[in-house]
Amino acid sequence: MSGWRSASLDDLPRLRVLGGELTWLPVRHELGIGAIGTNAYVAERPGDLVVEPHDETGSGHQELYFVARGRVRFTLDGEDLDAPQGTYVFLEDPGVARRAVAEEPGTTVLSFGAAHGQAFEVSAWEPRFRAAAIIDDDPEGARALLEEGVALAPGRPWGHYDLACWHARFGTPADAVAALRRAVELGGDEVRTAARDDEDFAAVRNDARFGALVGAS
Repeated sequence: MSGWRSASLDDLPRLRVLGGELTWLPVRHELGIGAIGTNAYVAERPGDLVVEPHDETGSGHQELYFVARGRVRFTLDGEDLDAPQGTYVFLEDPGVARRAVAEEPGTTVLSFGAAHGQAFEVSAWEPRFRAAAIIDDDPEGARALLEEGVALAPGRPWGHYDLACWHARFGTPADAVAALRRAVELGGDEVRTAARDDEDFAAVRNDARFGALVGAS
């Protein structure tokens, strides 16, 4: 076989990410696609997330969603859209706030995205999601993926934040604080607020350097 690949939705890895709230199928990574971003999301139960709350302001990506199975309720800039199986939803404006939940068990949503008029670059969140799925079983493998995520987007805060979490759990306090400091420099109060209550930082919670960064009392 040369020049093409195939995969079944039912055979692709299913990774629980975002604290178990989202089931992600890393389609682009598994097929080695380099021209566009494409992934899939599956819901076991009605009410499960199939698109996490976000926008694409940072990436500039336009996104296309396709409901391959089941039924979805999208919320787009506060407006609800009922999307039964076979529905395409195109978000031309990267700034549209989006979220979607399943209305039926087994609902499956496919996503496609890239920035208009620009060569595609792999999104930094992909290796971070893959890291989150393996971190408890393979910490060193997760660290390599987190470092890949930082390298893909060194000027954005959350890759540094996730690496700080890794160092707080598996590395040294000094490295955790250094990575978090960079995240705070890039993300400001949003990062500080997230870190204050994040259990990943339990081991450095009483470190004065951590307190100074997040403004803990």
